[in-house]
Amino acid sequence: MEFLMELDDPVFSALHHLMDIPDEVEKTFNAPTRAYVRDRKAMRNTPADIKDLPNALVFTVDMPGVKHGDIKVQVEDGNVLVISGERKRSADEEKEKEGKYLRMERRMGKFMRRFPLPEDVKSDGITAVYKDGVLTVTVEKQPPPEPKKPKAIEVKVA
Repeated sequence: MEFLMELDDPVFSALHHLMDIPDEVEKTFNAPTRAYVRDRKAMRNTPADIKDLPNALVFTVDMPGVKHGDIKVQVEDGNVLVISGERKRSADEEKEKEGKYLRMERRMGKFMRRFPLPEDVKSDGITAVYKDGVLTVTVEKQPPPEPKKPKAIEVKVA
């Protein structure tokens, strides 16, 4: 007696579905959380310009509505510039509990950007200035090494 099963057979379909359950369960447990996705979008959506000058790198980051005390500028691992902070609702917005938002486009919450730095920067020569919603971080470069001059060797008469 031969046992043949068609692909459209309901028994085959049920077995195939049971075999797929571990993949679905794995996807559920390994799926990124909403907070992770939201934070990744915040990192990607924080606009920044980087300008390479002869003696410095200048990072300009738009941060409208962020208070001065909510911004952190750090150097990690000696060569990664990290700019992070948090945009919070103002006290006036918190008091206004009446009504409902029809549209909320301004993002509130934490943000972070990481920028790898080249080897020729001075880690102690970093300054940050926040003015009118724009953060400007200047990272000084080390001066290029002096070209070696040929060494003159005195020729003696024997």
